[in-house]
Amino acid sequence: MHPTLDTLDTPAAVIDVARMQHNIDRMQQRMNALGVRFRPHVKTSKCTPVVRAQLAAGANGITVSTLKEAEYFFAEGVADILYAVGMAAHRLPQALALRRRGCDLKLLTDSVASAEAIAEFGRANGEVFEVLIEIDTDGHRSGIWPEDPALLDVGRALHDGGMCLGGVLTHAGSSYELDHPEALSALAEQERAGCVRAAERLRAAQLPCPMVSIGSTPTALSAAQLDGVTEVRAGVYVLFDLVMSNVGVCTADDIALSVLTTVIGHQHDKGWAIVDAGWMAMSRDRGTQKQKRDYGYGQVCTIDGAVLPGYVLSGANQEHGIVSREGAPDADIAARFPVGTRLRILPNHACATGAQFPEYRALSGDGQLAAWERFHGW
Repeated sequence: MHPTLDTLDTPAAVIDVARMQHNIDRMQQRMNALGVRFRPHVKTSKCTPVVRAQLAAGANGITVSTLKEAEYFFAEGVADILYAVGMAAHRLPQALALRRRGCDLKLLTDSVASAEAIAEFGRANGEVFEVLIEIDTDGHRSGIWPEDPALLDVGRALHDGGMCLGGVLTHAGSSYELDHPEALSALAEQERAGCVRAAERLRAAQLPCPMVSIGSTPTALSAAQLDGVTEVRAGVYVLFDLVMSNVGVCTADDIALSVLTTVIGHQHDKGWAIVDAGWMAMSRDRGTQKQKRDYGYGQVCTIDGAVLPGYVLSGANQEHGIVSREGAPDADIAARFPVGTRLRILPNHACATGAQFPEYRALSGDGQLAAWERFHGW
């Protein structure tokens, strides 16, 4: 007998399949309208049924954050894979093995030292690695500024070193800090223009640059035009979360991931209900803490997924969560949420919450819960 939301052991990570599919279709349709390829970042789900749905909607290849993801999805039949983390030399043998098995694996670098290490290893092993150069378009994390002289040095180290200079890549991660449509649109254009400019500089130096890869969920959903871009990457859009809701690119009704939890006790004088989803279930990610709305460890919903306004997971220990009402404590919380009550908590960060679980429970429209494996590690 299949479990239901009433009988499933808790805590459990639940994906609303209809919401997920709506999110997939929304993003793919937008990319189609903008005339670019879409390469979803699968680090959000690390789950084959989710990735298959993304590819079925029209995605071209995938983005990964670990070579374990590349191994896993190549075994599942996906060959066009971009490893969008700066390449460490000790991982080159693993990358080589993947390519020799037929995986069209693309690597990333943002330094001459790394580029030279890739080229040296490739020449020594008779392999022409395809490598993209990471561009920093917003000062968020890694990459080379579009006008930095080092860009051409890295390009030459790859190209003259016998590798395939595949193009340029950027990620406007600072978009997570914004919450106004005008600011998001402006950053999307900054991301596009900066990456295109880097490509132009490489080409002007007689270096190849076929790929211009940009993307984050907020900028992908905010760009007015993508002239000069060949592909967009985004990841968290497939499930969405409270951080993205605060940014303004989704609503709570779009969030496809929740954690099913059970009320196990109360602190009457504090107005608390205690649930069995602590930070081991929700993760320690407090991404909404610095945003316009702080949801603690998550937004509380009914078992059916309806948001309970004002009720949040305000605190968390390892296996205990505290449900409370914002503002004045709820003196009737024990009556409102008796022991045994089942609730669903929307997460701050879908990637981090999903990573706490070995599987998702995929909730279909008829209430059935399928088990979808999710893998871990590096």
